[in-house]
Amino acid sequence: MCCIDGENIHYGTPINPCAPDRVPGGSSSGSAVAVGAKIVDFSLGTDTGGSVRVPASYCGILGFRPSYDAVPSAGVVPLAQSFDTVGWFARDPVILSRVGHILLQSPVMDPIKPSQVIIAEDCFQLSNIPNDRLGQVLVKSVEKIYGGHVLKHTVLGDYVKEKVPSLKHFMSNEIKELEHNIPSLAALSNAMRSLERYEFKDNHGEWITAVKPELGPAISERVWEAVRTTGENVDACHSVKTELHAALATLLQDFGILAIPTVSGLPPKLQTDPTTLKIFRAKAFGLLSIAGVSGFCQVSIPLGMYDNLPVSVSLLAKQGSDAFLLNVVESLYGTLKEQVEITEK
Repeated sequence: MCCIDGENIHYGTPINPCAPDRVPGGSSSGSAVAVGAKIVDFSLGTDTGGSVRVPASYCGILGFRPSYDAVPSAGVVPLAQSFDTVGWFARDPVILSRVGHILLQSPVMDPIKPSQVIIAEDCFQLSNIPNDRLGQVLVKSVEKIYGGHVLKHTVLGDYVKEKVPSLKHFMSNEIKELEHNIPSLAALSNAMRSLERYEFKDNHGEWITAVKPELGPAISERVWEAVRTTGENVDACHSVKTELHAALATLLQDFGILAIPTVSGLPPKLQTDPTTLKIFRAKAFGLLSIAGVSGFCQVSIPLGMYDNLPVSVSLLAKQGSDAFLLNVVESLYGTLKEQVEITEK
């Protein structure tokens, strides 16, 4: 199951090059650390629930989760095939694009200006990073490169709640009562995890039951939860996927961009208390499930350091618009770095 922390009891946890006392993010932790530590120019990773986007954010580098099924996954052991993708990391947006064009087998295209950049206000409020250090850096960069007229604002949680009626199957009272939470995104995360557990059990349940492999505490809990799952809401999960895809396609149209924080805060310390991590993960998975469930492409872009720890923002585009999104990253990246430097002074 997806481990967004990157801690490993078997081989040791890769050292986060930005913050050695913090988790590197996972599960593609080694790939992200190799790029962040300047050992390699780029690397590959897999992303089911966040395993490229999170380590990219925690290690202060670029991480790209492609549109679902855009990069062939032949030869990759499946975790949950409804969400599995092959992504990649880089420090430089030009290298990120070059790797992307090879993996996507897409021709190099002339840059297309986004028709709109939609800021998900409620998602940025979910973050514990001050907005002037996160959302406003992006807003000012977009204004400078594309003009303020392309900027739009939305309350994404309300939009998703209205446009994805099948989420009612996953909207528990516990979700509604949680503080610092977007209920519809928490429900979206629940739907994703339900289908992920069901597919994991189908792929690996027999082996897990027979072999009973030694697993890390957090992973073990989620694996056995998956093995015990019944799959009773599988049809509703697929309905959520279909409805969210349609809703976000309508929101973004052909060349729109959705902006959200990659995760809800700074990388946690190594061996953080499990209860604290559970709350942090819940908020993170609400954000990460947007691309996971919709099948849209997403890129995590580093925005320098805050409190001496790396922070990032994410941009999403509709499924199949990977080359367009890569070009947007190239266009914005330099200005984003300038705005970060201005903000940090």
